[in-house]
Amino acid sequence: MTRMTPSEAFVETMVANGVTTTFGIMGSAFMDAMDIFAPAGIRLVPVVHEQGAAHMADGYARVSGRHGVVIGQNGPGISNCVTAIAAAFWAHSPVVIVTPETGTMGIGLGGFQEANQLPMFQEFVKYQGHINNENRMAEITARCFDRAMSEIGPTQLNIPRDRFYGDIDVEIAEPMRLDRGPGGDASLNEAADMLASAEFPVMVAGGGVVMGDAMDEAVALAERLGCPVVNSYLHNDSFPASHPQWCGPLGYQGSKAAMKLIAQADVVLALGTRLGPFGTLPQHGMDYWPKDAKIIQVDADHKMLGLVKKVSVGICGDAGAAAVALTDRLADRTLACDATRDERTQRTADEKAAWEAELDEWTHENDDFSLDMIAEAEGEEGSWLHPRQVLRELEKAMPARAMVSTDIGNINSVANSYLRFEEPRSFFAPMSWGNCGYALPTIIGAKAAAPDRPAISYAGDGAWAMSMSELMTAVRHDIPVTSIVFHNRQWGAEKKNQVDFYGRRFVAGELEGGEDYSQIARAMGAEGVRVDRLEDVGPALTAAVDAQMNEGTTTVIEIMCTKELGDPFRKDALSKPVRHLDKYADYV
Repeated sequence: MTRMTPSEAFVETMVANGVTTTFGIMGSAFMDAMDIFAPAGIRLVPVVHEQGAAHMADGYARVSGRHGVVIGQNGPGISNCVTAIAAAFWAHSPVVIVTPETGTMGIGLGGFQEANQLPMFQEFVKYQGHINNENRMAEITARCFDRAMSEIGPTQLNIPRDRFYGDIDVEIAEPMRLDRGPGGDASLNEAADMLASAEFPVMVAGGGVVMGDAMDEAVALAERLGCPVVNSYLHNDSFPASHPQWCGPLGYQGSKAAMKLIAQADVVLALGTRLGPFGTLPQHGMDYWPKDAKIIQVDADHKMLGLVKKVSVGICGDAGAAAVALTDRLADRTLACDATRDERTQRTADEKAAWEAELDEWTHENDDFSLDMIAEAEGEEGSWLHPRQVLRELEKAMPARAMVSTDIGNINSVANSYLRFEEPRSFFAPMSWGNCGYALPTIIGAKAAAPDRPAISYAGDGAWAMSMSELMTAVRHDIPVTSIVFHNRQWGAEKKNQVDFYGRRFVAGELEGGEDYSQIARAMGAEGVRVDRLEDVGPALTAAVDAQMNEGTTTVIEIMCTKELGDPFRKDALSKPVRHLDKYADYV
């Protein structure tokens, strides 16, 4: 036991957990602890808005596999973080949000910046620690950090501001890290038997492969099976895109090759994925999920097993360890699918080639609305670019080891077909939370964790405007990133619903204001480039990344796009309107 202050106990527990970077805005509620961050080796990156800080902590955690930490002033500073913590929850990021609170003698009196901060986050954290006695500061702080790792998600540490003060006897605990293991022998043996008898197995490589740094293990198992491998939704970095068995992502705006191949499966091995409902919805006019296939699901959280899809075998275990255990069990066995390996390999190659050819030819959307918008652009603007052509050029120019974050929105969703990666911890999206304003701050956090890797964000102009002020954070604190803004002057994802379901009656979907985001970027100290010629897209990205990596320059590439729109975002959730009152009769 060592004599120290509660602030010292809090800081020393962070040090014991390897924390070197935190994100937030300074505040009096935690100033006594913040005062000793620097001598403890902890950097506080001050942001423009606390939501950005929590997104940065999320990006930092997703790249590094370590804790991301966010902290801010009690009350409004903390409430600003809720949306971003929800995004971290659905991304299974080990983020610790530290929430200083009104002092204990003022709780319930309606004082300055008072709020009941635990209920704000209870839906979006795995554990909530509250310091009701300063003598427990180190104990509960350590538990929050441990639970973020063991529960694979955010935790909250709530500290009344007066609990930072005093003198206490403290023992700083060593971090606890779980050895998850491969799962039980019975379920692994049953899964191995099922895979051995499968004639057309398909692997779904999910986020558990990424979080477990288990890509090599997934590749080894896939090669033993000779099976097509598809990425789960928004986990395009769960299997190397250069591998001949890789087929691309499922879900919204995913790969037709992946969907056509999994539709043929008699056994699906869902490796490290909860098989979320949005990631297996029909797409491209295909209801592709195999209705009669047996499903083997591997997930570290037993509550996810069989939750969305009925499974034949559920394995509660680490994706990488389970992959090794299954590979070992299949090593010396004759597999039913061995006899058709060459045929399956050729079928996989053919479907992939057909999809790549379709993407090459799919230069613009061809529904009636998009054709009208293209004609309007040709008549009035002349050089506005087709989003799909832009995305293909960005794909071709994407640097090695790039990290890419995408915001929510129409063009960003279409990008799902074009983003390919060779290593895990490379692709970040707001997952099924789907919030705007995600991409820029998240990629800043990712860059802070991996300064040796190119960092690129994608956002539409609507989502971009929600978080563009964080450019100042990148510039002020030497965290250079490259941000691409698809400027199509509309809320495209929702506007597509108004096209398909509401007779093109556009309400609040237009963003026509003459904004020049490249100039705004320059005003905030970054470089800004406006691109309106297709041949300039790739060179603009190459130049920006070169400046990022060699000169520490943050660049915004504003790409002027047509108003054409991809498939609707939530076709499953809408239907043609019904009206009962005469005055609304025309709105059907």
